[in-house]
Amino acid sequence: MDAIKTSGLTKSYGSKRAVDDMSLTVGAGEIYGFVGRNGAGKSTVMKMLAGLVPPTSGEIEVLGERQTPGNTSRRLGALIESPGIHPGLSGLDNVMVRALALGVPRAKAASMQALDIVGLSAVAKKRAKTYSLGMKQRLGLALALVGSPDLLLLDEPFNGLDPQAVREVRTTIMNLARMRSLTVFISSHVLDQLERMVTRYGVIRDGRLVREMSAEEVEAECADYLSIRAAEPQLALARLQDAFPEARFSVMADDAIRAEGGVSAEDAGRALAEAGIPVTELFVHERDIEELFVDLMGADPSIPAPDDAAWSQAAGAEPPRRLVGKGGGRNA
Repeated sequence: MDAIKTSGLTKSYGSKRAVDDMSLTVGAGEIYGFVGRNGAGKSTVMKMLAGLVPPTSGEIEVLGERQTPGNTSRRLGALIESPGIHPGLSGLDNVMVRALALGVPRAKAASMQALDIVGLSAVAKKRAKTYSLGMKQRLGLALALVGSPDLLLLDEPFNGLDPQAVREVRTTIMNLARMRSLTVFISSHVLDQLERMVTRYGVIRDGRLVREMSAEEVEAECADYLSIRAAEPQLALARLQDAFPEARFSVMADDAIRAEGGVSAEDAGRALAEAGIPVTELFVHERDIEELFVDLMGADPSIPAPDDAAWSQAAGAEPPRRLVGKGGGRNA
C-alpha cells in the first residue's frame, strides 16, 4: 500500500496556482525528500495532505484512505511551518493536549515518551515560552510523534537547530523509519542532511512536480566524470574505447565525451595526442547535490546573477577567471 498518493492535486488562490496538477506517490516506509525553492508550493502541498487546506481540485489518498476536505488521518503526524505551541503551557502539557485530543491511551506516559525521543524530557515541565528556537522545533516534532503515527509530514524540521541537534533529529527520524516502518515526507533546504537520510526525492518548481528520483539516481547524477571535447568526437570516442576497454564512454548532447571508470585526464589526453586527435577541452566534471537540485528548481528571480564587470569595478581588480565551461569542474 502507498502511504501517499495524489492525482491532479491543484490549489489556486485567485488567479495564481500555488500547486498545479500534481500527481505523486510515496511508498510505505520511504523517507521522501520534497525539495523546492521558497514559494514553490511545498508547504501548500503538505497542508493539503494534512487536511489543513482544501484542494481546489484533485484527489488525495493517505495510508489507503481517500481524504475529504477538513478531515485527516489519525495515523498521520505533522510539523508544518511553525509548531502549534501554547507558550504558557509546559512542554509536557503541550504534548498532552495533542495526545488527549487524539484519544491516546495513557496520555502522560505517551507524551513523555515523545519528549524523550526528541531530547526534551529534562525540560518537560518548563513553560514553552522559555524554550529556545531549536527546543521549540523539537517540541513540534514531539507533537507530531505522539500517538505513534504511521506517516510523518515534516516541513523544514531542522530550522533553528544547532549542528548537534540537527544530527540528533536526523538520527531520530531515521531510527523511527527503520524500527517502526514509518513513512516520512520531509521538506528541507538543508540538502546535505536530506542526502544522508532520504530514499527518494521529489522536486517542485512553480507548483509543479518536475522530477522524482531515487537516492541511487541522485548519486549517479552527482558522480564525477571526465569530460573530453575533441575536434572529431566520433573518432576520439573510438580511440578511447580501444585504449581503455574497461572504462565507460558516452557522447553527450553537446558532443563532449563523458568518461567514467578510472580514466585519468592525463591518460586520455595522451591517448588522443598519440592518435593525432586535437583536444579542445579536458576537465573533471564535479557536481554536488546542491548544484543538481538548484538546476532542477530553477534560478531564484529575486537574486540577481553575478556581474563580472560590476565585481571588477567594485573590487578594483579583475574578476575570477572562468577555468571551465558551463559544466563546472576543474581543468586537467
